[in-house]
Amino acid sequence: MKRQQIKENKGDRIFSYFNGAMMLLVIMVCFYTILYVFNASISSTSAINANVGKLLFPKDVTFGAYRMALSHPLIVTGFKNIFKMLAFSLPLNMLLTVLCGYFMASKNIMFKNAIVSFFMFTMFFNGGLIPSFLNQKELGLYNNIWALIIPGALSLYNAIICKSAIESIPDSLVESAKIDGAGDFTILFKIIVPVIKPTLAVLLLYYGVGLWNNWFNASIYIEDNDLLPIQNILRSVLLANNESLNQGAASADTMNHFAETIKYAAICISTIPILCIYPFLQKYFVKGIMIGSVKG
Repeated sequence: MKRQQIKENKGDRIFSYFNGAMMLLVIMVCFYTILYVFNASISSTSAINANVGKLLFPKDVTFGAYRMALSHPLIVTGFKNIFKMLAFSLPLNMLLTVLCGYFMASKNIMFKNAIVSFFMFTMFFNGGLIPSFLNQKELGLYNNIWALIIPGALSLYNAIICKSAIESIPDSLVESAKIDGAGDFTILFKIIVPVIKPTLAVLLLYYGVGLWNNWFNASIYIEDNDLLPIQNILRSVLLANNESLNQGAASADTMNHFAETIKYAAICISTIPILCIYPFLQKYFVKGIMIGSVKG
């Protein structure tokens, strides 16, 4: 049996063409930005300074900026620190998010509304930067990598997404497991978690990208340069104000030769790992976000 196609009127077609044109324009703008940064990173500084207008192809191709950036000890140390943070933080993030989402999705829990209201209160109000700094210092977390992990161990927004995904699971599935004698942890980790894997994959991406791009907390709580993540090192390169970053990296002439292109090279180096992860999680992205959004 053939499906009947819905005929579009003239207004619908104009709207579709307009949306398509706008999306194409946005894609072109975003793609050109990426293309410009990459082309500039493998071009010489003199060519970049002399270039006027668009940069569709690299000029005077050289990979010296990449070699200098990758050979700098702070760049390597920054990558080591960020990967160490991800290794410790992501399992903790996902565990707390799943537990919090399961609690908020559960029924017949004493004082649940009051507890959830307290959770929601923290989304709109916080103590501020100075109390947070003093709190971290009193807890002994200042200048410690755990200062970048523990305060952001749970995102309530992500927990609410997880809660919506859990609520979309049929109640009969959970009730049958309880009849068979399964406890909460068995239900959560052996029944619910496998069902909501798409949502968890998206939340994992949220936590990973957020931690990867978070430079502000490290600039406040970390004093030792050897503990700084890659984004803080990148920020120092972009601002070109950190003299310690330039010591021992190369001669003054070499630094002047790559003064401009090393900024673009640093951007590419810090962005490529995230770009490599997106294709593997793309199939979960839309499904993970939409699950639980419409519940009949």
